[in-house]
Amino acid sequence: MENEIKLTLEQEAPAAPTLTLEGAEPEEPQAQEGAKPTTLDESILSPEEQKMVDDFSQKINLQNSTMVMQYGSAAQRKIANFSDTALNNVRTKDLGEVGDQISNLVVELKGFDIDEEERRGFFGRFKNTGNKIIAMKSRYDSAETNVNKIAAALEKHQVQLMKDVVMLDQLYSMNLNYHKELTMYIIAGKKKLQQERATTLEQMKQKAKQTGLAEDAQAANDFAQQCDSFEKKLHDLELTRMVSVQMSPQIRLVQNNDKLMSDKIQSTLVNTIPLWKSQMVLALGLAHSEQAVRAQKEVTDMTNELLRKNADKLKMSTIETARETERGVVDMETLRHTNLSLIQTLDEVVKIQDEGRAKRRAAEAEIGRLEGELKQKLLDIHT
Repeated sequence: MENEIKLTLEQEAPAAPTLTLEGAEPEEPQAQEGAKPTTLDESILSPEEQKMVDDFSQKINLQNSTMVMQYGSAAQRKIANFSDTALNNVRTKDLGEVGDQISNLVVELKGFDIDEEERRGFFGRFKNTGNKIIAMKSRYDSAETNVNKIAAALEKHQVQLMKDVVMLDQLYSMNLNYHKELTMYIIAGKKKLQQERATTLEQMKQKAKQTGLAEDAQAANDFAQQCDSFEKKLHDLELTRMVSVQMSPQIRLVQNNDKLMSDKIQSTLVNTIPLWKSQMVLALGLAHSEQAVRAQKEVTDMTNELLRKNADKLKMSTIETARETERGVVDMETLRHTNLSLIQTLDEVVKIQDEGRAKRRAAEAEIGRLEGELKQKLLDIHT
């Protein structure tokens, strides 16, 4: 046991767990009606502790009401303070913040992936490749800075978690010590209670029967009630002891969570982050290789494209040149068209001339008729 347990009747309880009959504030009994008393096995105590319990039980005075009310209160108060300490340890540890930081780390690692849409055109593709590498380097620098900040914060949390694991070990040992202390209080109290009921109470009852005096009967009744109160106080201590019993696995659960989170942080720091950095460096190297391969491919493709275009142009030029050199000065189609147009022109001229002659003859006849009508009109005027 880390802290030595001492039985004492001093007014103030020392820092180490002790058995005392005084020095604690009175508490109301929390006995549950109908609960059966718990039988504790004294074999869990060492011979020295058993002797300490036997000696201490003889100092218990059940006729002292104040002592009965305060019995074990110091140990109960230690358990209460200890529970507050353990609870505060859980409250002040924000494992959710660690989870958030790990989530932020995942976001940073995923955010490095760059997949830009390539521009069209030979020079556009070269420019886009260069921009992509620049963007990758910029994104990597930014992500690395944020990752390092998160890693530093996680390292601080890991250090605190490791300290908490050690502290919880100490709390676990303290709880075992308090549990042993309560057990000794209960065993000593039960021994004294059993002894007093079997001796002092029976003697007081026999005295009351023999004397028949009311004050002797009242004294026996008062002592019996005092024994009942002390039994309830012991039951109250057993309830407190149960709290201590439950505290041990709870401490281990919290400690195990701290260990798991510490291991998770350790894995992130020594595996995830270095692996990510190596992969990003590899990605940058591959991007440079990709740029060189793409440049060579573009040059080769452009060379082939130029050769194909020049071959097509040479073919067309050669064919047109040959075709033009084989043509006559005047195409037959042109001669036929010209001849047909000339014939049509002559026919049209002849037709127009014939129509002109016919119109002139008609006009001459019309003029003669008009002249005759005019003469006749003049003759008619003078006659």
